[in-house]
Amino acid sequence: MGDVEVHALRGLSLKVRPGEVMSIMGPSGSGKSTLMNMLGALDRPSTGEYYLDGECVSELSDDQLADIRSRKVGFIFQTFNLLPRASAMANVDLPLRYAGMRSGRSAIAKKALEQVGLGDRIDHRPNELSGGQQQRVAIARALVNNPAIVLADEPTGNLDTKSGDEIMELLLGLNKERDVTLIIVTHDPEIAERTDRIVVIRDGVVETDK
Repeated sequence: MGDVEVHALRGLSLKVRPGEVMSIMGPSGSGKSTLMNMLGALDRPSTGEYYLDGECVSELSDDQLADIRSRKVGFIFQTFNLLPRASAMANVDLPLRYAGMRSGRSAIAKKALEQVGLGDRIDHRPNELSGGQQQRVAIARALVNNPAIVLADEPTGNLDTKSGDEIMELLLGLNKERDVTLIIVTHDPEIAERTDRIVVIRDGVVETDK
């Protein structure tokens, strides 16, 4: 920031086990967003190394990072981030299209929607779906490429309690079924308590890890 050097993360060291369900907590400005961007291969660390599924991604180019994200990372956002004019099927198909898949995409996207309980909503647009259903579409989209890791940023933050509980049950169930690594950034201690491990970040370092 001009002449001011900001250390969003300060020598943070963290290891996430395959198939683990982990929550990341911390106050605003603690470094959670920066850490999330690093884990999702959206940003590169200025120093240090980051290995994703055994592959060092710390010094990759932007195109190489995009390829890593396409193959190994699924994102679930608080605000869903669905294409408003596209059907549920088209939204879930998008990662397959970006990955260069030429045939069989529709069947794979449909199966992903069926797995999240939306097999009868494949032609509906986001404005024709409830918040919980939109988040289910986002989950199907995140999982359609069979990623090594799924990053969920406040996945229940825009949902009512019932829908939020259903989404957490779905995520935890998919974790057990697929053994996909699940990392959830949350401010909700009740959500965090449902994960295997809680990591609290403060001032760019791990304050507690239990």
